[in-house]
Amino acid sequence: MFELIKQGTKFDFMSKTKIFLLVSGLAVLISLGIVATKGFNFGIDFAGGTIIQVKFEKSPNVDEIRTIMEKLNIGDVVIQNFGSDEEVLVRVEKTEEDLNAVANKIKKSISDGMPDNKFIVERVEQVGPQVGSDLKNKATYAVIYALIGVLIYVAFRFQLIFALGAVAALFHDVIITLGIFSITGREISLTIIAAVLTIVGYSLNDTIVVFYRIRENMKEDKTEMGFKDLINKSLNETLSRTVLTSLTTLLAVGSLYLFGGAVINGFAFALLIGVVIGTYSSIGIASAFVFMMHKKKIAKQD
Repeated sequence: MFELIKQGTKFDFMSKTKIFLLVSGLAVLISLGIVATKGFNFGIDFAGGTIIQVKFEKSPNVDEIRTIMEKLNIGDVVIQNFGSDEEVLVRVEKTEEDLNAVANKIKKSISDGMPDNKFIVERVEQVGPQVGSDLKNKATYAVIYALIGVLIYVAFRFQLIFALGAVAALFHDVIITLGIFSITGREISLTIIAAVLTIVGYSLNDTIVVFYRIRENMKEDKTEMGFKDLINKSLNETLSRTVLTSLTTLLAVGSLYLFGGAVINGFAFALLIGVVIGTYSSIGIASAFVFMMHKKKIAKQD
C-alpha cells in the first residue's frame, strides 16, 4: 500500500529549534509591523456603512459607475467586481447621511446614469458605525478569550510549559494570518474572524495530538531517553497523521477557495493560510518552545 510518509522516520526536528523560533519570531514581528503601519481593510461588519450588490444584464464599466458615485457626494465609496464581470459591489464606508437614503440614492443614480444596462439589486446590507465598532471589540475579545481558554485547558491537562507552547503557536498562527490579510488588503469581516477561530481550533488539535504522544512516551520511557530525543520520537510517530490530515483538509479548503464563489473566498483563503501555518507551528513553535523551556528548567536545577 502506498505511504506518503513511511512509518519509522527519524527526523531530528529539535536540532533546528533555534532556526524555527528565529524564523517564526521574525515572521511575527514583520506581521505586527505590517498591521501597525498598513492596518486592516475592515468590512462593513466593523467599519459600518452600506453595501449594495448589483447584477447587470451586460458587463458594466466600473469606471463609469465610479464617476456616477462621485457626483453624489455621499462619502467614501469603494466599487469593485464581485464574483463575475456582471456583478458589482458598491460600498459606502463613511457617510453622515441616513443609510437608507444612501442606498436609495445609489440605486437611482445607477438607473439614471446607465439606462441601457438593466440591473437588479441582489443584496443591501447596512451597519451603523456604533454597531460596527461594538462588533470589532467583541471579535477581538473572542480571539483573546479563546487563547486564554486554551492556556487554562492545556495547563490543566498537561503542564504549564506545554500550555505556554500551545498558546505561543496559536498566537503565531493568528498574527501571521492577520498580517497576510493586511498586506494583501483583503477584507476583514465577521466571517474572517470565524475563520481565525477555526484556525485556532485546527492548530490546537494538531498540537494536542503531539503533546499526548510526548506525554505517553514520557510515561513509557524506561531508558532515561533525553528529552530532545523523546520529542523527536513523538514528532516522528505523529508525522504521518499530521501530514495526511493537513493534505486532506487543504484539498477540501482549496476546493472552496477555487470553486466556492466570492462570498466564501476570504474564509477559504484564511483557512488555507491557517492550515499550512498551523501544521508547521505544531512542530516548529509548540514543540520547540516546550523543548527550550525544558532545557532552561534543567539548566536552573543544575
